[in-house]
Amino acid sequence: MNFTQNAKINQVTDKTLVIGMDIAKRTHYACMVDERGLLLKKSFPVHQSRQGFEYFYECILDAKKQFGKTDVIIGIEPTGHYWLNLAYFLDDRGIPLVMCNPLHVKRSKELDDNLQTKNDAKDALVIARLVKDGRYSYPRILRETEAELRVGAALKGNLTEELNAVKNKMIRWTDRYFPEFQQVFPKFGKMALAALECTPFPNDIVGKEPAELIEIYRSVEGMKSPQMPKAKKLIDVALISIGVTEGQTMARIEIATLVQRYRQLEKELESLQEHLTGLIQTTVDYEYLQTVPGLGNATIIELLSEIGSFSHYNHPRQLLKLAGLTLRENSSGQHKGQKRISKRGRRQLRALLFRVMVPMIRHNKAFRQLHEYYTTRTVNPLRKKQSIVVLCGKLLKVLHAMCTKHMGFDAEQMMKDVPKLERAA
Repeated sequence: MNFTQNAKINQVTDKTLVIGMDIAKRTHYACMVDERGLLLKKSFPVHQSRQGFEYFYECILDAKKQFGKTDVIIGIEPTGHYWLNLAYFLDDRGIPLVMCNPLHVKRSKELDDNLQTKNDAKDALVIARLVKDGRYSYPRILRETEAELRVGAALKGNLTEELNAVKNKMIRWTDRYFPEFQQVFPKFGKMALAALECTPFPNDIVGKEPAELIEIYRSVEGMKSPQMPKAKKLIDVALISIGVTEGQTMARIEIATLVQRYRQLEKELESLQEHLTGLIQTTVDYEYLQTVPGLGNATIIELLSEIGSFSHYNHPRQLLKLAGLTLRENSSGQHKGQKRISKRGRRQLRALLFRVMVPMIRHNKAFRQLHEYYTTRTVNPLRKKQSIVVLCGKLLKVLHAMCTKHMGFDAEQMMKDVPKLERAA
């Protein structure tokens, strides 16, 4: 698909019915214009239901006959997830759906009436006129494996967030009732969870021998070999604990509930990770992505869930734009503004790339040398964070080349592709 501005404008001809839609939870509003932006049909409601969608489809067919149109293009302003049902409905019927940036819609509302008025009917007309000017982008309607990965990765993120929340609650609990607990167990491993389940309070530990504690913890499912030094240290800190001793009946129930939920979430995440790993292994890109040092299965899952297959993109610049890594600057006259990344795109993809690049600089020879070159070169050296951002874009370009040219990662070839680095060496 051609993403140039000219191609978008040329897509709207005198035979094209342009429809703008303002998306809402229960009732959308649609407005029809021609290729010049002349109003053909005022805004009308479209209910979020099978009956409403079928009615909308009939309106499209009637309008094409009435106004002599052979093509149709529908533009929306994405609002949360409420547009997805309509998108799949239209895609099944071969009707193209495009998206207008909400920021563009907001800034162009006053062009028609010079008023700050905002309502669904007005927004639909504004969207329609943006579409006829080519001010839109193409959404990808996810199917099969891509849809599974997107849903699975979102679920994994939610479960991870919940796991961290439960962990913070457990830390808060130990701060109140057993502050010294974290001196023995900085992390919530198997023995720490067994201790919180069987002997959560200092008075449960005082008076017991290390061997006795070991025997108690061994009875917990999955706890095969508790550590004797940990048990001894736990007894020592329990003797001098300053933990709260009031309200322990309910506090015991609270920590038991938290430990149970923590274990449950760990099992759910482990099972989900296995399912997602199986999914990515069925994709064409996985064969090439796994050859990159520092790129594990968890990262590949998140990466493919965000961008889908690399074959969808004709040029790596499209990936940079998707991640919000394209450069922008504010310059006027003799003033030259500093260049910064636009941050217009998928925020989670940008955050993923940044998280991945930090360990990759340590474990991947090519990216480590590039980082050293960018931060130490004599002309325009970059700060470490700036270098990491540049390398995030470089990673996308490299992965795109690998997957579209069907080749594995080659560190030596990558460094040869950077003439300046080669000369510096």
